[in-house]
Amino acid sequence: MEELLETALAAALTNGIVAADARIVAPARAEYLSVRDGVPTALTSTTGSGLGVRVRTERAWGFATVGELTPSAARETARTAAKLARAAGRTTREPLRLTRDVGPSSGRYASSLRLDPFEVGREEKLALLTEAERGLHVHRSVKSGEASFRAWTEKKWFRSSEGSAYASEITHVGAGVTATAIRGSEVQRRSAPTSFGGDFGQAGWEFVRALDLVSRADAVGREAVALLDAPAPPEGPTTLVLGSDQLALQVHESIGHATEADRILAYEAGYAGTSWVRTEDVGQLKYGSPQLEIVADATVPGGLGSFGFDDEGLPARRVPIVHEGILVGLLSSRESAARLSLGASGAAMRAEGFHRTPLVRMTNVNLSPGDHSLSELLEGVNEGIYLETNRSWSIDDKRLNFQFGTEFGRRIVDGELGPLVRNPIYGGMTPTFWGSMDAVGDPSTWHLWGVPNCGKGQPGQIGRVGHGAPVARFRNVRVWGAGR
Repeated sequence: MEELLETALAAALTNGIVAADARIVAPARAEYLSVRDGVPTALTSTTGSGLGVRVRTERAWGFATVGELTPSAARETARTAAKLARAAGRTTREPLRLTRDVGPSSGRYASSLRLDPFEVGREEKLALLTEAERGLHVHRSVKSGEASFRAWTEKKWFRSSEGSAYASEITHVGAGVTATAIRGSEVQRRSAPTSFGGDFGQAGWEFVRALDLVSRADAVGREAVALLDAPAPPEGPTTLVLGSDQLALQVHESIGHATEADRILAYEAGYAGTSWVRTEDVGQLKYGSPQLEIVADATVPGGLGSFGFDDEGLPARRVPIVHEGILVGLLSSRESAARLSLGASGAAMRAEGFHRTPLVRMTNVNLSPGDHSLSELLEGVNEGIYLETNRSWSIDDKRLNFQFGTEFGRRIVDGELGPLVRNPIYGGMTPTFWGSMDAVGDPSTWHLWGVPNCGKGQPGQIGRVGHGAPVARFRNVRVWGAGR
Protein backbone atom coordinates (compact mmCIF):
# COMPACT_ATOMS: atom_id res chain seq x y z
CA MET A 1 0.00 0.00 0.00
CA GLU A 2 2.79 2.42 0.87
CA GLU A 3 4.48 1.75 -2.47
CA LEU A 4 1.25 2.54 -4.30
CA LEU A 5 0.91 5.79 -2.36
CA GLU A 6 4.47 6.76 -3.29
CA THR A 7 3.75 5.92 -6.92
CA ALA A 8 0.68 8.14 -6.89
CA LEU A 9 2.50 11.06 -5.25
CA ALA A 10 5.39 10.86 -7.68
CA ALA A 11 3.00 10.93 -10.64
CA ALA A 12 0.98 13.81 -9.16
CA LEU A 13 3.88 16.17 -8.57
CA THR A 14 4.11 17.37 -12.14
CA ASN A 15 4.27 20.87 -13.57
CA GLY A 16 2.35 23.38 -11.46
CA ILE A 17 1.43 21.00 -8.60
CA VAL A 18 2.78 22.27 -5.27
CA ALA A 19 1.47 19.48 -2.99
CA ALA A 20 -0.40 16.18 -3.11
CA ASP A 21 -1.83 13.56 -0.81
CA ALA A 22 -3.15 10.07 -1.44
CA ARG A 23 -5.45 7.74 0.49
CA ILE A 24 -5.97 4.03 0.02
CA VAL A 25 -8.94 2.29 1.62
CA ALA A 26 -8.63 -1.49 1.44
CA PRO A 27 -11.10 -2.62 2.38
CA ALA A 28 -14.14 -0.67 3.51
CA ARG A 29 -16.79 -3.10 4.74
CA ALA A 30 -20.39 -2.53 5.79
CA GLU A 31 -23.12 -4.81 7.08
CA TYR A 32 -26.80 -4.11 7.75
CA LEU A 33 -29.24 -6.58 9.31
CA SER A 34 -32.88 -5.94 10.14
CA VAL A 35 -35.74 -8.03 11.49
CA ARG A 36 -39.24 -6.62 11.00
CA ASP A 37 -42.34 -8.37 12.35
CA GLY A 38 -40.45 -11.61 12.86
CA VAL A 39 -38.93 -11.74 9.40
CA PRO A 40 -35.38 -10.78 8.34
CA THR A 41 -35.95 -7.93 5.88
CA ALA A 42 -32.43 -6.65 5.29
CA LEU A 43 -29.31 -8.79 5.01
CA THR A 44 -26.70 -6.75 3.20
CA SER A 45 -22.92 -6.84 3.21
CA THR A 46 -20.64 -4.72 1.03
CA THR A 47 -16.91 -4.48 0.50
CA GLY A 48 -14.95 -1.89 -1.47
CA SER A 49 -11.41 -0.65 -1.92
CA GLY A 50 -9.63 2.00 -3.92
CA LEU A 51 -7.41 5.06 -4.11
CA GLY A 52 -8.14 8.78 -3.92
CA VAL A 53 -5.57 11.41 -4.92
CA ARG A 54 -5.90 15.10 -4.02
CA VAL A 55 -3.51 17.72 -5.39
CA ARG A 56 -3.24 21.50 -5.38
CA THR A 57 -1.65 24.20 -7.42
CA GLU A 58 -1.05 27.68 -6.06
CA ARG A 59 -4.71 28.45 -6.80
CA ALA A 60 -6.91 25.34 -6.95
CA TRP A 61 -7.55 21.75 -5.89
CA GLY A 62 -7.89 18.65 -8.03
CA PHE A 63 -9.18 15.23 -7.01
CA ALA A 64 -9.46 11.89 -8.78
CA THR A 65 -10.25 8.37 -7.64
CA VAL A 66 -10.04 4.78 -8.86
CA GLY A 67 -11.19 1.39 -7.60
CA GLU A 68 -8.14 -0.45 -8.97
CA LEU A 69 -5.07 -0.78 -6.75
CA THR A 70 -2.28 -1.15 -9.32
CA PRO A 71 0.73 1.06 -10.07
CA SER A 72 -0.59 2.00 -13.51
CA ALA A 73 -4.00 2.96 -12.11
CA ALA A 74 -2.33 4.99 -9.35
CA ARG A 75 -0.22 6.92 -11.87
CA GLU A 76 -3.13 7.63 -14.19
CA THR A 77 -5.39 8.75 -11.35
CA ALA A 78 -2.73 11.11 -9.98
CA ARG A 79 -2.20 12.63 -13.42
CA THR A 80 -5.95 13.14 -13.80
CA ALA A 81 -6.10 14.95 -10.45
CA ALA A 82 -3.22 17.19 -11.56
CA LYS A 83 -4.97 18.02 -14.86
CA LEU A 84 -8.14 18.95 -13.01
CA ALA A 85 -6.28 21.20 -10.56
CA ARG A 86 -4.44 23.03 -13.38
CA ALA A 87 -7.72 23.51 -15.26
CA ALA A 88 -9.48 24.85 -12.16
CA GLY A 89 -6.59 27.19 -11.45
CA ARG A 90 -7.11 29.00 -14.75
CA THR A 91 -10.47 30.34 -13.53
CA THR A 92 -9.47 31.11 -9.92
CA ARG A 93 -8.36 34.64 -9.05
CA GLU A 94 -6.99 34.25 -5.53
CA PRO A 95 -4.21 31.90 -4.40
CA LEU A 96 -4.93 29.16 -1.89
CA ARG A 97 -3.80 29.71 1.69
CA LEU A 98 -3.28 26.84 4.13
CA THR A 99 -2.10 26.60 7.72
CA ARG A 100 1.32 25.08 8.24
CA ASP A 101 0.10 22.10 10.25
CA VAL A 102 1.79 18.83 9.28
CA GLY A 103 1.03 15.42 10.72
CA PRO A 104 3.45 12.69 11.83
CA SER A 105 5.51 10.72 9.34
CA SER A 106 4.48 7.30 10.66
CA GLY A 107 1.18 7.49 12.57
CA ARG A 108 -0.81 4.45 13.66
CA TYR A 109 -4.37 4.19 14.97
CA ALA A 110 -6.80 1.33 15.57
CA SER A 111 -10.19 1.09 17.24
CA SER A 112 -10.30 -0.62 20.61
CA LEU A 113 -12.66 -3.59 20.38
CA ARG A 114 -13.00 -7.00 21.97
CA LEU A 115 -15.23 -8.77 19.41
CA ASP A 116 -14.84 -7.97 15.72
CA PRO A 117 -18.45 -7.61 14.52
CA PHE A 118 -17.55 -9.07 11.13
CA GLU A 119 -16.25 -12.23 12.80
CA VAL A 120 -19.47 -12.79 14.76
CA GLY A 121 -21.76 -15.22 12.96
CA ARG A 122 -24.84 -13.87 11.22
CA GLU A 123 -26.93 -16.47 13.03
CA GLU A 124 -26.01 -14.97 16.42
CA LYS A 125 -26.82 -11.45 15.23
CA LEU A 126 -30.17 -12.45 13.76
CA ALA A 127 -31.06 -14.41 16.90
CA LEU A 128 -30.54 -11.33 19.06
CA LEU A 129 -32.51 -9.10 16.69
CA THR A 130 -35.34 -11.62 16.38
CA GLU A 131 -35.72 -11.96 20.15
CA ALA A 132 -35.59 -8.19 20.66
CA GLU A 133 -38.19 -7.56 17.93
CA ARG A 134 -40.49 -10.22 19.35
CA GLY A 135 -40.40 -8.48 22.73
CA LEU A 136 -41.88 -5.29 21.24
CA HIS A 137 -45.25 -6.98 20.57
CA VAL A 138 -46.74 -6.49 24.03
CA HIS A 139 -50.26 -5.60 22.83
CA ARG A 140 -52.38 -6.06 19.73
CA SER A 141 -52.03 -2.31 19.05
CA VAL A 142 -48.34 -2.84 18.25
CA LYS A 143 -48.76 -3.43 14.55
CA SER A 144 -45.08 -3.40 13.60
CA GLY A 145 -41.72 -3.89 15.25
CA GLU A 146 -38.17 -3.65 13.99
CA ALA A 147 -34.74 -4.47 15.36
CA SER A 148 -31.68 -3.54 13.33
CA PHE A 149 -27.89 -3.75 13.42
CA ARG A 150 -25.19 -1.96 11.44
CA ALA A 151 -21.41 -2.23 11.31
CA TRP A 152 -18.67 -0.54 9.32
CA THR A 153 -14.92 -1.02 9.23
CA GLU A 154 -12.29 0.82 7.21
CA LYS A 155 -8.58 0.17 6.78
CA LYS A 156 -6.80 3.23 5.47
CA TRP A 157 -3.30 4.26 4.41
CA PHE A 158 -2.40 7.93 3.90
CA ARG A 159 0.67 9.76 2.64
CA SER A 160 1.32 13.37 1.64
CA SER A 161 4.11 15.12 -0.24
CA GLU A 162 4.58 17.29 2.87
CA GLY A 163 5.73 14.30 4.91
CA SER A 164 2.58 13.13 6.72
CA ALA A 165 1.80 9.42 6.72
CA TYR A 166 -0.37 7.10 8.77
CA ALA A 167 -2.28 3.85 8.77
CA SER A 168 -5.57 3.34 10.59
CA GLU A 169 -8.30 0.78 11.14
CA ILE A 170 -11.65 2.02 12.48
CA THR A 171 -14.74 -0.03 13.32
CA HIS A 172 -18.21 1.35 14.11
CA VAL A 173 -21.27 -0.60 15.28
CA GLY A 174 -24.79 0.12 16.46
CA ALA A 175 -28.27 -1.29 16.92
CA GLY A 176 -31.76 -0.36 18.05
CA VAL A 177 -35.43 -1.29 18.21
CA THR A 178 -38.63 0.52 17.17
CA ALA A 179 -42.27 -0.28 17.94
CA THR A 180 -45.15 1.21 15.97
CA ALA A 181 -48.58 1.23 17.61
CA ILE A 182 -51.74 2.00 15.61
CA ARG A 183 -55.35 2.53 16.60
CA GLY A 184 -57.65 3.89 13.95
CA SER A 185 -55.93 6.89 12.38
CA GLU A 186 -53.55 7.39 15.32
CA VAL A 187 -49.96 6.15 14.86
CA GLN A 188 -47.28 6.29 17.57
CA ARG A 189 -43.66 5.18 17.34
CA ARG A 190 -41.26 4.50 20.19
CA SER A 191 -37.55 3.78 19.68
CA ALA A 192 -34.62 2.74 21.84
CA PRO A 193 -31.91 3.55 22.70
CA THR A 194 -32.90 6.43 20.42
CA SER A 195 -34.23 6.94 16.89
CA PHE A 196 -32.24 6.80 13.60
CA GLY A 197 -31.45 3.13 14.10
CA GLY A 198 -30.44 3.20 17.75
CA ASP A 199 -27.14 4.09 19.37
CA PHE A 200 -23.71 3.70 17.77
CA GLY A 201 -20.10 3.67 18.89
CA GLN A 202 -16.55 2.90 17.88
CA ALA A 203 -16.33 -0.59 19.30
CA GLY A 204 -17.09 -4.22 18.52
CA TRP A 205 -20.00 -6.62 18.98
CA GLU A 206 -19.68 -6.15 22.74
CA PHE A 207 -21.20 -2.66 22.29
CA VAL A 208 -24.35 -4.18 20.77
CA ARG A 209 -24.64 -6.74 23.54
CA ALA A 210 -24.36 -3.97 26.13
CA LEU A 211 -27.33 -2.12 24.58
CA ASP A 212 -29.47 -4.98 26.01
CA LEU A 213 -32.15 -4.59 23.36
CA VAL A 214 -34.04 -7.68 24.50
CA SER A 215 -34.59 -6.25 27.98
CA ARG A 216 -35.54 -2.83 26.61
CA ALA A 217 -38.13 -4.14 24.17
CA ASP A 218 -41.04 -4.62 26.59
CA ALA A 219 -40.94 -1.01 27.85
CA VAL A 220 -40.59 0.31 24.29
CA GLY A 221 -43.70 -1.53 23.17
CA ARG A 222 -45.72 -0.46 26.20
CA GLU A 223 -44.79 3.19 25.79
CA ALA A 224 -45.81 3.13 22.12
CA VAL A 225 -49.23 1.78 23.15
CA ALA A 226 -49.62 4.26 26.02
CA LEU A 227 -48.91 7.18 23.70
CA LEU A 228 -52.02 6.32 21.67
CA ASP A 229 -54.18 7.58 24.56
CA ALA A 230 -51.97 10.46 25.69
CA PRO A 231 -53.25 14.03 25.28
CA ALA A 232 -51.46 16.75 23.35
CA PRO A 233 -49.12 18.91 25.42
CA PRO A 234 -50.30 22.30 26.69
CA GLU A 235 -49.47 24.92 24.04
CA GLY A 236 -47.38 27.97 24.74
CA PRO A 237 -44.08 29.09 26.28
CA THR A 238 -43.00 26.79 29.09
CA THR A 239 -40.02 25.35 30.92
CA LEU A 240 -38.47 22.62 28.79
CA VAL A 241 -36.22 19.81 29.97
CA LEU A 242 -34.55 17.88 27.13
CA GLY A 243 -33.29 14.34 27.51
CA SER A 244 -29.71 13.56 26.55
CA ASP A 245 -30.51 11.98 23.17
CA GLN A 246 -32.70 14.86 21.98
CA LEU A 247 -30.21 17.43 23.23
CA ALA A 248 -27.50 15.65 21.21
CA LEU A 249 -29.52 16.21 18.03
CA GLN A 250 -30.10 19.84 19.02
CA VAL A 251 -26.33 20.28 19.34
CA HIS A 252 -25.81 18.59 15.97
CA GLU A 253 -28.24 20.76 14.03
CA SER A 254 -27.92 24.18 15.68
CA ILE A 255 -24.29 24.18 16.84
CA GLY A 256 -22.35 21.48 14.98
CA HIS A 257 -23.40 22.43 11.46
CA ALA A 258 -23.47 26.15 12.22
CA THR A 259 -19.82 26.14 13.33
CA GLU A 260 -18.43 24.25 10.32
CA ALA A 261 -16.02 26.71 8.71
CA ASP A 262 -16.90 25.73 5.15
CA ARG A 263 -20.54 26.60 5.74
CA ILE A 264 -19.52 29.96 7.22
CA LEU A 265 -17.40 30.58 4.11
CA ALA A 266 -20.38 29.56 1.90
CA TYR A 267 -18.61 26.52 0.40
CA GLU A 268 -21.71 24.44 1.27
CA ALA A 269 -24.28 27.01 0.15
CA GLY A 270 -25.39 25.07 -2.92
CA TYR A 271 -26.34 21.89 -1.05
CA ALA A 272 -26.79 22.32 2.69
CA GLY A 273 -26.78 26.08 3.19
CA THR A 274 -24.56 28.51 5.05
CA SER A 275 -24.58 29.61 8.69
CA TRP A 276 -25.91 32.42 10.83
CA VAL A 277 -22.37 32.64 12.26
CA ARG A 278 -20.24 35.28 10.52
CA THR A 279 -16.55 35.10 9.67
CA GLU A 280 -15.70 37.75 12.29
CA ASP A 281 -17.70 36.18 15.15
CA VAL A 282 -15.02 33.96 16.73
CA GLY A 283 -14.16 35.38 20.14
CA GLN A 284 -17.14 37.75 20.19
CA LEU A 285 -20.48 36.09 19.42
CA LYS A 286 -22.74 35.28 22.39
CA TYR A 287 -23.99 31.86 21.31
CA GLY A 288 -25.89 31.04 24.48
CA SER A 289 -26.01 31.31 28.25
CA PRO A 290 -22.87 31.11 30.42
CA GLN A 291 -23.76 27.44 31.09
CA LEU A 292 -23.08 26.58 27.42
CA GLU A 293 -19.76 24.75 27.01
CA ILE A 294 -19.17 23.02 23.66
CA VAL A 295 -16.01 21.11 22.69
CA ALA A 296 -15.27 19.28 19.43
CA ASP A 297 -13.19 16.38 20.62
CA ALA A 298 -11.91 13.74 18.19
CA THR A 299 -9.93 12.05 20.98
CA VAL A 300 -12.87 10.76 23.06
CA PRO A 301 -12.65 6.96 23.36
CA GLY A 302 -15.47 5.16 21.59
CA GLY A 303 -16.93 8.08 19.63
CA LEU A 304 -18.14 7.87 16.02
CA GLY A 305 -16.29 11.16 15.55
CA SER A 306 -13.04 9.85 17.06
CA PHE A 307 -9.98 8.98 14.98
CA GLY A 308 -6.22 9.11 15.07
CA PHE A 309 -5.67 11.41 12.10
CA ASP A 310 -7.92 13.34 9.74
CA ASP A 311 -7.80 13.08 5.95
CA GLU A 312 -5.22 15.84 5.72
CA GLY A 313 -2.91 13.76 7.91
CA LEU A 314 -3.30 15.88 11.06
CA PRO A 315 -3.56 14.30 14.53
CA ALA A 316 -6.97 14.30 16.20
CA ARG A 317 -7.57 17.34 18.40
CA ARG A 318 -9.78 18.68 21.15
CA VAL A 319 -11.06 22.08 19.95
CA PRO A 320 -13.13 24.38 22.23
CA ILE A 321 -16.10 25.76 20.26
CA VAL A 322 -18.15 27.66 22.86
CA HIS A 323 -16.84 28.71 26.27
CA GLU A 324 -19.17 30.24 28.87
CA GLY A 325 -21.62 30.99 26.07
CA ILE A 326 -19.11 32.76 23.77
CA LEU A 327 -18.05 31.33 20.39
CA VAL A 328 -14.30 30.63 20.65
CA GLY A 329 -13.56 28.16 17.86
CA LEU A 330 -14.77 26.39 14.73
CA LEU A 331 -14.63 23.03 12.98
CA SER A 332 -12.07 23.68 10.27
CA SER A 333 -9.55 22.43 7.72
CA ARG A 334 -6.12 23.79 6.88
CA GLU A 335 -7.60 25.98 4.14
CA SER A 336 -10.63 27.30 6.02
CA ALA A 337 -8.60 27.89 9.19
CA ALA A 338 -6.14 29.99 7.17
CA ARG A 339 -8.91 31.99 5.52
CA LEU A 340 -10.51 32.69 8.90
CA SER A 341 -7.18 33.40 10.65
CA LEU A 342 -7.71 30.65 13.22
CA GLY A 343 -3.99 29.89 13.48
CA ALA A 344 -4.26 26.10 13.13
CA SER A 345 -6.61 23.61 11.53
CA GLY A 346 -9.27 22.00 13.68
CA ALA A 347 -8.21 18.67 12.12
CA ALA A 348 -11.82 18.04 11.06
CA MET A 349 -11.33 16.97 7.43
CA ARG A 350 -12.85 13.58 6.64
CA ALA A 351 -14.14 11.82 3.54
CA GLU A 352 -16.67 9.03 3.07
CA GLY A 353 -14.26 6.49 1.65
CA PHE A 354 -11.57 6.71 -1.01
CA HIS A 355 -14.00 7.94 -3.68
CA ARG A 356 -14.77 11.31 -2.06
CA THR A 357 -12.65 14.38 -1.39
CA PRO A 358 -12.35 15.38 2.29
CA LEU A 359 -14.80 17.89 3.77
CA VAL A 360 -15.02 19.69 7.09
CA ARG A 361 -17.03 17.26 9.23
CA MET A 362 -18.12 17.24 12.83
CA THR A 363 -16.00 15.11 15.15
CA ASN A 364 -17.58 14.54 18.60
CA VAL A 365 -19.25 17.90 19.23
CA ASN A 366 -20.07 17.62 22.92
CA LEU A 367 -22.03 19.68 25.41
CA SER A 368 -20.08 19.52 28.66
CA PRO A 369 -22.00 18.37 31.76
CA GLY A 370 -22.93 20.69 34.60
CA ASP A 371 -23.62 19.86 38.23
CA HIS A 372 -27.37 19.13 38.47
CA SER A 373 -29.02 15.75 38.82
CA LEU A 374 -32.24 15.15 36.90
CA SER A 375 -34.29 15.57 40.06
CA GLU A 376 -32.57 18.90 40.72
CA LEU A 377 -33.38 20.06 37.18
CA LEU A 378 -37.04 19.27 37.81
CA GLU A 379 -37.16 20.94 41.23
CA GLY A 380 -38.90 24.28 41.21
CA VAL A 381 -40.63 23.61 37.87
CA ASN A 382 -44.31 24.00 38.70
CA GLU A 383 -45.41 23.42 35.12
CA GLY A 384 -43.22 22.29 32.23
CA ILE A 385 -42.48 19.55 29.73
CA TYR A 386 -39.82 16.83 29.45
CA LEU A 387 -38.99 15.54 25.93
CA GLU A 388 -36.74 12.84 24.50
CA THR A 389 -36.10 10.82 21.29
CA ASN A 390 -36.38 12.75 18.05
CA ARG A 391 -39.30 12.10 15.71
CA SER A 392 -38.99 14.98 13.22
CA TRP A 393 -36.72 17.94 12.64
CA SER A 394 -36.65 21.10 10.57
CA ILE A 395 -34.07 23.87 10.55
CA ASP A 396 -33.36 26.60 8.01
CA ASP A 397 -30.30 26.85 5.76
CA LYS A 398 -28.53 29.18 8.20
CA ARG A 399 -29.20 26.86 11.19
CA LEU A 400 -31.10 29.66 12.88
CA ASN A 401 -34.86 28.96 12.99
CA PHE A 402 -35.85 25.43 13.98
CA GLN A 403 -38.57 23.13 15.21
CA PHE A 404 -38.21 19.56 16.45
CA GLY A 405 -40.79 16.92 17.27
CA THR A 406 -40.11 14.07 19.69
CA GLU A 407 -41.50 10.58 20.13
CA PHE A 408 -41.90 10.90 23.86
CA GLY A 409 -42.92 13.59 26.30
CA ARG A 410 -44.09 13.95 29.87
CA ARG A 411 -45.53 16.91 31.68
CA ILE A 412 -43.59 18.27 34.63
CA VAL A 413 -45.93 19.07 37.51
CA ASP A 414 -44.69 20.48 40.83
CA GLY A 415 -41.14 19.27 40.24
CA GLU A 416 -42.06 15.71 39.25
CA LEU A 417 -42.43 13.90 35.94
CA GLY A 418 -46.15 13.50 35.29
CA PRO A 419 -48.49 12.22 32.55
CA LEU A 420 -47.44 11.36 29.01
CA VAL A 421 -48.10 13.80 26.16
CA ARG A 422 -48.50 12.92 22.49
CA ASN A 423 -46.73 14.38 19.43
CA PRO A 424 -44.92 17.22 21.22
CA ILE A 425 -43.05 19.85 19.20
CA TYR A 426 -40.79 22.67 20.35
CA GLY A 427 -39.19 25.46 18.37
CA GLY A 428 -37.23 28.68 18.48
CA MET A 429 -34.16 30.54 17.25
CA THR A 430 -30.70 29.20 17.92
CA PRO A 431 -29.15 32.01 20.05
CA THR A 432 -32.40 32.67 21.94
CA PHE A 433 -32.86 28.97 22.66
CA TRP A 434 -29.33 28.39 23.90
CA GLY A 435 -29.50 31.66 25.83
CA SER A 436 -32.49 30.28 27.75
CA MET A 437 -30.54 27.28 29.10
CA ASP A 438 -30.29 27.87 32.85
CA ALA A 439 -29.21 24.48 34.21
CA VAL A 440 -27.21 21.53 32.86
CA GLY A 441 -27.24 17.93 34.03
CA ASP A 442 -24.29 16.36 35.82
CA PRO A 443 -22.05 13.57 34.43
CA SER A 444 -24.55 10.92 35.51
CA THR A 445 -26.95 12.29 32.85
CA TRP A 446 -24.27 12.60 30.12
CA HIS A 447 -23.96 10.10 27.27
CA LEU A 448 -21.89 9.99 24.07
CA TRP A 449 -24.35 9.28 21.25
CA GLY A 450 -23.42 8.10 17.77
CA VAL A 451 -25.07 9.71 14.73
CA PRO A 452 -24.52 7.51 11.63
CA ASN A 453 -26.36 9.51 8.97
CA CYS A 454 -25.03 13.07 8.67
CA GLY A 455 -25.27 14.24 5.06
CA LYS A 456 -23.13 16.88 3.41
CA GLY A 457 -21.32 17.78 0.18
CA GLN A 458 -21.72 17.59 -3.58
CA PRO A 459 -21.46 14.74 -4.53
CA GLY A 460 -23.18 13.77 -1.29
CA GLN A 461 -21.30 12.11 1.54
CA ILE A 462 -22.67 10.39 4.64
CA GLY A 463 -20.60 11.03 7.74
CA ARG A 464 -20.67 9.29 11.11
CA VAL A 465 -20.27 11.73 14.00
CA GLY A 466 -20.69 11.81 17.77
CA HIS A 467 -22.35 14.04 20.34
CA GLY A 468 -21.99 13.85 24.08
CA ALA A 469 -24.85 15.51 25.92
CA PRO A 470 -26.39 15.59 29.40
CA VAL A 471 -29.95 16.51 30.31
CA ALA A 472 -30.57 20.29 30.36
CA ARG A 473 -33.27 22.81 31.27
CA PHE A 474 -34.50 25.72 29.16
CA ARG A 475 -36.87 28.50 30.15
CA ASN A 476 -39.68 30.10 28.16
CA VAL A 477 -39.56 27.77 25.12
CA ARG A 478 -42.60 27.44 22.88
CA VAL A 479 -44.11 23.93 22.86
CA TRP A 480 -47.18 22.65 20.99
CA GLY A 481 -48.67 19.43 19.70
CA ALA A 482 -48.96 17.96 16.20
CA GLY A 483 -52.26 16.64 14.86
CA ARG A 484 -55.42 16.34 16.88
